[in-house]
Amino acid sequence: MAGAELIGKEEIKEVMDVLRTGVFARYAFDNERQGIWKVRDFEKAFARYSGTQYALGVTSGSAALKIALTALDVGPGDEVICPAFTFMATYEAVLEVGAIPVMADIDDTLNLDPDDIPNKLTPRTKAVIPVHMCGAPARIDKIMKVAKKYKLLVLEDTAQGLGASFKGKKLGSIGHMGIFSFDHYKTITTGEGGMVITNDLDLYHRAEWYHDHGHDHLSPVSRALDGRTILGFNYRMNELQGALGLAQLRKLDRVIAAQRKNQAVVMEALAGIPGIKFRGMPDPEGDSATFLAFNLPKEEQTKAFQKALKAEGLDTVRFKDNFWHYVPNWEHFLAKSTANTKKQPFSDPRNRKTTYSRKAIPHAEDLLGRTLIMGINVKMPAAKMKAIRKAIANAAKVL
Repeated sequence: MAGAELIGKEEIKEVMDVLRTGVFARYAFDNERQGIWKVRDFEKAFARYSGTQYALGVTSGSAALKIALTALDVGPGDEVICPAFTFMATYEAVLEVGAIPVMADIDDTLNLDPDDIPNKLTPRTKAVIPVHMCGAPARIDKIMKVAKKYKLLVLEDTAQGLGASFKGKKLGSIGHMGIFSFDHYKTITTGEGGMVITNDLDLYHRAEWYHDHGHDHLSPVSRALDGRTILGFNYRMNELQGALGLAQLRKLDRVIAAQRKNQAVVMEALAGIPGIKFRGMPDPEGDSATFLAFNLPKEEQTKAFQKALKAEGLDTVRFKDNFWHYVPNWEHFLAKSTANTKKQPFSDPRNRKTTYSRKAIPHAEDLLGRTLIMGINVKMPAAKMKAIRKAIANAAKVL
């Protein structure tokens, strides 16, 4: 559970600073807040950590996706290429701005296959969203080259990849914009919450204005009198979330170091099993080690091994079966169901049966059927590690 495992006195101290002021709002109430600006401080610290000029705290990773897409001027008539393996918020955000998500295949990194991007292009394609799934980088260098060739915008979905990097650059800082999630399961948590990062001042302004009803925050006048250029909505992070984020961010390097140490022990236990291979890593040093993904030659072997591990008390996920992270399993998405029955369902300019067919993503169908993914905790004491090694050894007898 990463950062959630380390909630302690540091988080309590930061939250108490806010409670003493009684001001939970991101903006205004300058006198009452007594100089306490937790979200602003969190944003500044996050930008420094990420190596970017600008960071914007928002209500969730899902909101961050919508805000970034809006800032990038993606909307009706546009198509956005997304990997088949991702949390559905990636696709929902594209639909939220009125664009069409186009499903692309993955490669052995379990992330977007840069070689499949040209296959999905049409004159309507405006952007691509590489998702750094399960804490490890996509082949973002190749994705950026393809995007540049075809003049595509790149929005990095780094909801699961905080702390990971590619050749020294933090994930999320490489594309035009990057987003992060801080929900309870993420590498650091603010309960809910997210972040948008960029090096482009114009994109930052559009994101910041949009996330706060269009307020431009550019003048010293009161909040009721400041300027506005665009319409927006309320996606503001509050001060309690900012306080938690500040404390959690200071622990991030410790979280990553512990995960890498623990992951290495589990990898060693698996490495001796005939047929076991680990996910492709374009930059092994950049893995946040939040998860460990490994595969076997055949799907039936993988199912048998997973069942044996479960019997030994060790849980893994085979994402081909997962309801929330694999496009072909989203029956409500494929049926174009919305909460508003009067709302026109999203207009698919292609043949939906072709666009979202399992046949269109042969690598995902193969890899996600043969791959098991195990969460790596920060706290994994010697006794737990011993039990994991024993479980793996016993389960391997079925292979």
